[in-house]
Amino acid sequence: MVPADKMRPGKVTWFTYLRSVFFYIHIALVTLVLGLWGVIFQVPWFGRSGVHRVASVWSHALLWAAKVDLGLSYEIRGEPPVGDCIIGAKHQSFFDILIIARHAPERAFIMKKQILRVPVMGWFAWKAGCIPIDRSKGSEAMKVMLSEVTARQQGEGLGQLIVYPEGTRVKPGEKRRYKPGIGALYEATGLPVVPVATNVGLFWSKRGFPIRSGVGVVEYLPAIAPGMQLHPLMERIEAEVEGTSDALMAEAGFVAKDAGRR
Repeated sequence: MVPADKMRPGKVTWFTYLRSVFFYIHIALVTLVLGLWGVIFQVPWFGRSGVHRVASVWSHALLWAAKVDLGLSYEIRGEPPVGDCIIGAKHQSFFDILIIARHAPERAFIMKKQILRVPVMGWFAWKAGCIPIDRSKGSEAMKVMLSEVTARQQGEGLGQLIVYPEGTRVKPGEKRRYKPGIGALYEATGLPVVPVATNVGLFWSKRGFPIRSGVGVVEYLPAIAPGMQLHPLMERIEAEVEGTSDALMAEAGFVAKDAGRR
């Protein structure tokens, strides 16, 4: 375990801004090169396994760049799952996406439909088996999501299906009500849910600039086996993820204020 004094976010100076700019240029070039490698040499020949190979190399490269360019690294606590499951994670920044993706061998995200329009990343996300949802469709979006998830489960399998129950990135200390989608997926798939807590938003903020140095933590909590009723399930996921995330943020020197739930 990393000592507490190493976990605290670094101070923001002019050098922090400079390093952040350099980092974004660096990862844009890495994404372009690896995207071309994947399109030409991986996906046409290896299909979905090729997509996951590219995703593993890409996430590793970006996390390495964060460590070298920004002085930002991370610590994993608990055991990342490797079999089919639903990962219910706290979402504070793009940093937690990278970390969770890096440690999930067959990762797929429930993601907003607009991400499909992102050059390179959107295409790879679709080929990896990510499930896009159109939030403007309301309850109809839930039906479409469950239909696609069920079809994928009966076909190639789901792998580690990553869900953000709050529905969006949330600032440290901010509280949002957990959406019922993860419960619907739990009931429809019969898969365990692995709650995941984090404090990485203290270093890499929701808006993504500037990025501070330090050591963020992503903690995998014990899996929740299939068979729970929906309401107790949702209460347990929220209590475990929020309680552990608050503890991780406090460990890094952040004192959460009670901002209420939105």
